[in-house]
Amino acid sequence: MKAQRGSGRGINGGQCRKCMDLAIFGAQGMALGAWEAIHNLYPIRNIRCFLVTERGNNGKHLSGIPVLELDSFAKALSAEEKANIEVLIATPENMMPGIETSLEEHGLPCHVRLTSPRWSELMKCYYVCDKEYMPLRALPVGYHRADMHVFMAKFHLDKPLAGRYDLPEWITPIQVGASQSSRRVANILDCDGENISAKNGNYSELTALYWIWKNRLLYPSDSLETEYYGLAHYRRILELTEDDVLRLADNEVDVVLPYPLLYEPNIEEHPKRYLKTEDWEAVQRAVREAEPEYAGEFPRILKQKYFYNYNIILARKGPGRILRMAVSHSGAGGRTQYSGKREAVGPLYRLCGRNSCNLVFFVSEETAEYYACRVQIFDIRTGS
Repeated sequence: MKAQRGSGRGINGGQCRKCMDLAIFGAQGMALGAWEAIHNLYPIRNIRCFLVTERGNNGKHLSGIPVLELDSFAKALSAEEKANIEVLIATPENMMPGIETSLEEHGLPCHVRLTSPRWSELMKCYYVCDKEYMPLRALPVGYHRADMHVFMAKFHLDKPLAGRYDLPEWITPIQVGASQSSRRVANILDCDGENISAKNGNYSELTALYWIWKNRLLYPSDSLETEYYGLAHYRRILELTEDDVLRLADNEVDVVLPYPLLYEPNIEEHPKRYLKTEDWEAVQRAVREAEPEYAGEFPRILKQKYFYNYNIILARKGPGRILRMAVSHSGAGGRTQYSGKREAVGPLYRLCGRNSCNLVFFVSEETAEYYACRVQIFDIRTGS
């Protein structure tokens, strides 16, 4: 049957979706990233505004687009206008059901969730066009299979996942904070060998990273060119296919990271939003006092716009070099629990310290920035 060009009208006489105005619900990294991708990939879509339940700490504009409270936005629309606006929900997935209910109550029936798979597909399309940091799946499949060793951090108080998923053989669970509990949730414990398991309350999953460094990476290897080590979480993993594993070594990929979140004007907005002012100032003082040489790079990193969340990384094993680092972590109640430390994050540089590539890793909750190394970006699978 031959397809015919439509009249531009949709179901029940409504506009076709591509002609509808678009509102993005959310005003943080995921929402801003969605705006940038859609704006560049699909300029035909008119992105009308960002929507939030309450303005709170959100600015009045993002990328020149107004940030509006849902209640006032809905009251200014007629019933016909509401039927011809699509709302893209770009928030953490646990918030989406409540947002859908609120949109329905405000008479906005056309809405869709930007779920993790949809986000990944949108980001893949965007970064393929951008070409600065290509998605892993944009590279040709190679012949040599990478020797993969990814450790998945688990904690004895982790909440059960709503659904189960099968782990590939190259992901090995490791229990973090194992010295603080007699309950066992993994065969490998971060309290065995050389460790800082007792400091898990301060360093979270970075105690697993320290364990990988001291108990795996310091031993010699005959396969540096194809051996990869990484860190993931019990509900967040890099979702790699067998073809992706074949893409790593033959394309000389050094580092694989999750797709970044975008912040405006830069990633310093994240710690400013989630840390108390006095705590953030204490972190900056600690950097200047403990690592004055690195302190000069600190502001430059914070002025970058891409935010790499979750402390998830896959990197080729190689000879490490000394890298000065600074750490900040938001604990319960937003209090800074540690700063100016190096011992837990030093191994991250060892993961990709080959060919003089230079990875700068700064943690403020969880964020990473890098330069001068071949980096691939990839999606992560998130359990709930």
